[in-house]
Amino acid sequence: MIKYTEDHEWVQTEGDGAPAAGATATIGITKHAQDALGDVVFVDLPEVGKSYAQKDAAGVVESVKAAADVYMPVTGVVTEVNEALRADPSLANSDPMGAGWFFRVKLGDPAQLGALMDEASYTRFSDAG
Repeated sequence: MIKYTEDHEWVQTEGDGAPAAGATATIGITKHAQDALGDVVFVDLPEVGKSYAQKDAAGVVESVKAAADVYMPVTGVVTEVNEALRADPSLANSDPMGAGWFFRVKLGDPAQLGALMDEASYTRFSDAG
C-alpha cells in the first residue's frame, strides 16, 4: 500500500491490509516533488535509530534550484537509510518511487496512514497545485 502527503512524500507498507504497529514503511519523495526540484545534487538523510513524530523534518533534499525538507509522513523510528541515494542523489530523479527511496521506519502509529492520500487523491491534489 502506498500513501502520499501534501508535502509530496510517499510512504509504502507491505501488503494490502492495514499494517500493525512496528511494521516497516519505506519513505521517499514523489515524482511531482522531484519534477519541481529539478536535478537533485545532495540528500541529508536521518540518523538510524532516531525517533520522529509525524510532520517532523527528517531530512533535506537539495537540487540545482532549491533545498527542501523531507517530512516524516508518520510517527516512527528510522531503521535504515538509502546509502545508494547518499552516494548518487540523482536516483531521486531517475527512480523516485523505487531505487530513490530515502529511508525506512518502524511505524509508531499505523492509524496515521489513514489520513494520508491514496494515489488517485494525490494525483488530483498535485495536478491542482
